[in-house]
Amino acid sequence: MSHSRLAPGAEVVAVPGRGLAVRTPEGDFLTVRTGDADEGLLLSRLTGDGTTTRADTGLDRVIRGFEQAGFLADGLPPAEWPADRRHIRLIGDPVLTGPLAAHLTALGADPRTAPAGTTPPADVDDLLATAPAAVVWCLDGPVPDGLWDAADRLPGHGVAWLRCHREGWQAYVEPVAAAPGDVTSAHIRSRRLAATPAYREQAAYWTGPRTLGTPVRLAVPAATLLAALLADDLTRWATAAPDTAGLPARRRLRRVDLRTLTVTEHPVLPVPDVAAMPKQDG
Repeated sequence: MSHSRLAPGAEVVAVPGRGLAVRTPEGDFLTVRTGDADEGLLLSRLTGDGTTTRADTGLDRVIRGFEQAGFLADGLPPAEWPADRRHIRLIGDPVLTGPLAAHLTALGADPRTAPAGTTPPADVDDLLATAPAAVVWCLDGPVPDGLWDAADRLPGHGVAWLRCHREGWQAYVEPVAAAPGDVTSAHIRSRRLAATPAYREQAAYWTGPRTLGTPVRLAVPAATLLAALLADDLTRWATAAPDTAGLPARRRLRRVDLRTLTVTEHPVLPVPDVAAMPKQDG
């Protein structure tokens, strides 16, 4: 059985009257200048069928071009979920933790979800009680003040911390915090307040109370999308997979429009500690 040497998402197409072109994993088309290299042999090499063994300088040059552009697979199988990072603790609303647990199980992790009606952990010791490698907290609503303060300390204990929540028709998938100095939920709140002219209104919305009309129902497709985004971030953290496109997973906030399932990424950095004001004499 042949094994393609092209990287996943890269494809080569023969364009009538123009030779070969490569469709990149990003969806762009680039012309392949083969020179005097045989196009048939090139395609044979790129599909890895092993039938081309003779030396060909022109062909080797084109293959090196594919390699330097990152269009060739490295020949290594996808990284498996490491055993020491399999235990993922899921907290929050079942409409989100349910599909997330299914995704993580299929990927090789061991998600453990608290029974419905369980009181949320009160402090960091409660969060660490089952010795998880990562904690994920999903809310089908805004985050109450102080709810995630203890969880923000998890990276300092060597535990990865990931969360998402919904505000009306918008949902937010926050970045993985896996080490001291990563972006926490408190940082996200500070950055969002600093970025909006309606910071008083936003702060009041978080604090509550809020008057609701017909409640927003998190539909299955939207919940599945949010779970998939969380599972992808966790997989990249667990397997140390590189970020191949967009912003780094530990430095991006993703906003999901639940009406259209549109995802937008926003760069976010930790908020530096602020020095205490010096005491004044007198």
